[in-house]
Amino acid sequence: MAKERIYLFDTTLRDGQQTPGVDFSVEDKIAIANMLDAFGMDYVEGGYPGANPTDTAFFSKKRTGRAGFVAFGMTKRAGVSVSNDPGLNELLRAKSDHICFVGKSWDYHVKVALGCTNEENLESIDLSVKAAIDAGKGAMIDCEHFFDGYKANPAYALACAKTAYEAGARWIVLCDTNGGTQPSEIREIVAAVIAAGVPGDRLGIHAHNDTGQAVANSLAAVEAGVRQIQGTLNGIGERCGNANLVTIIPTLVLKPAYNECFETGIDREALQGLTKLSHDFDELLNRSPETQAPYVGSSAFATKAGIHASALLKDPRTYEHVEPETVGNLRKVMVSDQGGKSNFINALKRRGIDVGKDDPRLDTLITIVKEREATGYAYEGADASFELLARRTLGSVPDFFRVESFRVMVERRFDANGQLKTVSEAVVKTVIDGETVMSVAEGHGPVNALDIAIRKDLGRYQPEIADLELVDYKVRILNGGTEAITRVLIESSDDTGARWWTVGVSDNIIDASFQALMDSIVYKLMKNRELAGKVAAE
Repeated sequence: MAKERIYLFDTTLRDGQQTPGVDFSVEDKIAIANMLDAFGMDYVEGGYPGANPTDTAFFSKKRTGRAGFVAFGMTKRAGVSVSNDPGLNELLRAKSDHICFVGKSWDYHVKVALGCTNEENLESIDLSVKAAIDAGKGAMIDCEHFFDGYKANPAYALACAKTAYEAGARWIVLCDTNGGTQPSEIREIVAAVIAAGVPGDRLGIHAHNDTGQAVANSLAAVEAGVRQIQGTLNGIGERCGNANLVTIIPTLVLKPAYNECFETGIDREALQGLTKLSHDFDELLNRSPETQAPYVGSSAFATKAGIHASALLKDPRTYEHVEPETVGNLRKVMVSDQGGKSNFINALKRRGIDVGKDDPRLDTLITIVKEREATGYAYEGADASFELLARRTLGSVPDFFRVESFRVMVERRFDANGQLKTVSEAVVKTVIDGETVMSVAEGHGPVNALDIAIRKDLGRYQPEIADLELVDYKVRILNGGTEAITRVLIESSDDTGARWWTVGVSDNIIDASFQALMDSIVYKLMKNRELAGKVAAE
């Protein structure tokens, strides 16, 4: 039996831009659109031409690719002809393949927001769809607040959907705009729309995540008959976000409940790029990827308990619902005070370190990790610090350089203009190849000053750390009081795209930061040599 097609509609560039703190430039939109197109999305909604200069500029040039590019905007205003509606004509002029109109489908909104009659709203839907088709574009309608509208006045909500269908809209998208509808309600209402005469292969679902069920609601809609799913990358969007396509897509492709009946434009080979797509998007937003994100998070296939790790070594299916490689992710057996030998052996093997189960050095390493974690270290979240500790215990790590001493000063004073300011300065004395180098730096706070001073002059190693970037800094106080033990976690990255975490613990936050900073630099230098060795071997 032939599989039915599910079409994927990405609205990251439009609805996703309503996320607090997210503001795409034209260049950002072009880059993201290219990423989405290359990955295999069917539709990419680029924004609202005419509403702001960025979206207008995005649609000033024709975009070509596999995906259909979609402009978003309002249906024509009541009491104004199509030719005299400036917003509608901006949409018709936009260089897009399709237009997605937002149409009111809740009579309460028609009255309060549009200030027109129910009949005038239906006419606006009808004429807007026909105008798009006459302009040679695909027409879609987002039936805003459809599920709330249906619950308040089912006859009118259905009339809005049927009007768009009869006018020739390719997709009539049912929107859970407030995000409060439950999966059982989604199934029931979608079934009612289909029974009223709008075919499922013309219906879409647009779910918001206000009850944490946007993905579940989208899949429930598919089960009830819709064949287009709208969502965003990593679930961004206003309030609690939109349906997360990064979770929906692998579920459709990998789970028999769906892949035996449906197919998307993304095959299993393309799906292997999912984790990279998700992380590249977060990188563009300048934020760290969510560690516990389904399928693509760094913890999605991570195991901490020793008994789980032992089972994983025998057969990964014991604790994995899919193979991590299918979505471009990695299996991660974490080391902690809860882990047994299997965790450590697996973690070491993944880092190219072979050690026998009966090797006494392994027992030494496990003892050290458990003792250090009892004092506040957390190696499960600091992969680079763990590898350095393991290599020092089981073998060796080159002595690239040694920090002989450092001093950090914070001074609150009036400047020459009489303005009160706080100045942070660090002095670091480093020994490199037998020579002592002293570096002084000011920074935005004591930790930043220390970081700059350490990396200011590392002699012959300086060019190797030019691309080293500290992308995240986390502090956790482990007990109360001003004398509390502090744990510092630092995330670093470089131009190869690698990311790693290091940890430091002390009753002095500067000392804890120093430990994490040093591990980050040494790990970078060590990995540089491993990479150079691989290149030479090839």
